[in-house]
Amino acid sequence: MKPLTSEAWGEIVRPGSRIFIGSGAAVPFAVVESMLKQVEHFRDVELTHIHTIGEMPWVKKSYGGSLRTNTFFLTPAIQKAVAAGRADYTPCPLSDVPSLFGGHLLPVDVALIQVSPPDADGYVSLGVSVDVVKAAVKAARVVVAQINASMPRTAGTARISGKTINYYLEDDRSLPVIEWDQPSAAQLKAAEYAAQLVENGSTIQAGLGNTPQVVLSALKNHRNMGIHTGLFSDAMMELVECGAVDNSMKHYHDGKVVCSTVLGSKKLYDFVDGNDLIEMQPSDWVGDVSRIEKNDRMVAIHGAYEVDLTGQVVRDSRGHRFYGGMGSTQDFIRGSGHSKHGRPLIVLTSMTDDGKSSRIVSGFKPGSGVNTGRGDVHYVVTEYGIARLRGRSIRERVLNMVEVAHPDHREKLLRDAHKWGWIPKFYNVTPTGVADDGSEVESRRVEMKGRSFMFRPLHPSDTRGLQEFFYSHTEETVNMRYGHVKDRLTDESAYKLTSVDQSVDAAFALFEEHGHRQEICAVGRFYCDPSRDSAEVAFVVGEKTRRLGMSRFLLEELASVAQQREIRTLWASVLKRNKAMAALFEKLGATKESQLGEDSDEYVMDVGKLHKALKSTSR
Repeated sequence: MKPLTSEAWGEIVRPGSRIFIGSGAAVPFAVVESMLKQVEHFRDVELTHIHTIGEMPWVKKSYGGSLRTNTFFLTPAIQKAVAAGRADYTPCPLSDVPSLFGGHLLPVDVALIQVSPPDADGYVSLGVSVDVVKAAVKAARVVVAQINASMPRTAGTARISGKTINYYLEDDRSLPVIEWDQPSAAQLKAAEYAAQLVENGSTIQAGLGNTPQVVLSALKNHRNMGIHTGLFSDAMMELVECGAVDNSMKHYHDGKVVCSTVLGSKKLYDFVDGNDLIEMQPSDWVGDVSRIEKNDRMVAIHGAYEVDLTGQVVRDSRGHRFYGGMGSTQDFIRGSGHSKHGRPLIVLTSMTDDGKSSRIVSGFKPGSGVNTGRGDVHYVVTEYGIARLRGRSIRERVLNMVEVAHPDHREKLLRDAHKWGWIPKFYNVTPTGVADDGSEVESRRVEMKGRSFMFRPLHPSDTRGLQEFFYSHTEETVNMRYGHVKDRLTDESAYKLTSVDQSVDAAFALFEEHGHRQEICAVGRFYCDPSRDSAEVAFVVGEKTRRLGMSRFLLEELASVAQQREIRTLWASVLKRNKAMAALFEKLGATKESQLGEDSDEYVMDVGKLHKALKSTSR
């Protein structure tokens, strides 16, 4: 290693050179400052880098005659330069960038990096940024390093020999930090829904962006999770500290947090310093789909700018304007999709940050680029719920995506879907949710006698599921529920039963999950009478899940909603031979009203008394 001098730049940078600048929090600003002082001697030099934090002085107009930047990730400063035509953007997954540096497409001549001081054996650490830096170091003709005592020494493959460095400059300065925005109410609610899709024992990854990081913060009550990710952040550190992550159930590099970049606070940088738990690996290694999929229950959590009704995702552009970058989204979405019990999640708020536009759209603006195809998207999550897309038809996808869109935009989205012929004309009711006012999450997991079920409102996208539920009934069950033999539930009839105006009536269901599929086990609903003072309740429970207390559970939920809406009375018409339902109502203090000659009895319940009775007795 030679000390870096002003004169050395004449040997380091040749006309037409391509210079790589270290990434993330490891930008070697002291080296860059030294280089820029000699920029008048450079000719047609290209600078390249991925995501960086801190100032980007090299994109100033004044350097335009000597330097041009070609970036793989657009921060706001570089985005303006690209829009003005003074810089370039190369869309490329992070896992592919190392091969560009070492091949003939974008070969690197000079690598400007930041490292820790040498250890006793003469080795330095790449610290918080191994990602594509290691490939740039290997490919470069000349390596110039800023040696910084504040750079953490990290484990894995971050350690490189000091002999690979040609020039060095010692400059101690604090690493730049990133402060995530305070989460909005919509982000917090979307995160709660996303957390329902993450099982204990999952291995997780999250992309760069505020919403994915908010989802991580919602996982603190999970257990035995692992981490295999590109970005290791403060939210992930907190999961390790609280015990949610122990890497004990990983199927690949168990016991270790695998990552390629560390980006966040000083506390985070101190946490990874000398910590053998953190295994740093290059982006092409971490983002290798064949490695990602080796982790069972791999969950990838990524944001998006927009998602269309069929499940296509736009991430790095809005119309003809580019933003952000491709990052590792494609690799982890596909890797988690191939993982056993894996779940790729796209999580976003239903509206843009300014509240003016829907992020769920029927079609993208001209020029928008699809980063993730509809075949790779399994789940889309907003503050209005979860759209389950894997294995579902365009019709089912459209219905589910409309349900998770903002209520103000659902009617237009339905109209557009009709226009494109994506759904039949009789699908014409704008879906509503119990929690459309944003007050709470409307789904949750419940345990019944050792079995786990998901409770949530019934929605139009459950039309096919309700048909399957109907055809699973015995003739006796159908007769008890409908009062007569009914041998068919058409698509249109099922849709009418699922397209409930949840602001007036209510329809809830308990689902058992089988992989990505939810199977209806029980349905409970009430229909408001015209006066809105009373409502008729009805239940049906599948043969396989009887005697678990499902009717009682659903009645309690319906009574709670009825009380909130100031409905005074619930009533039910029960066939005389339906002894189980009659016994439940009588136990809860219902008044029985029988009509001579009728084959059913009517049970009337005061909502206030019913609610108290349900709360005071055990299920």
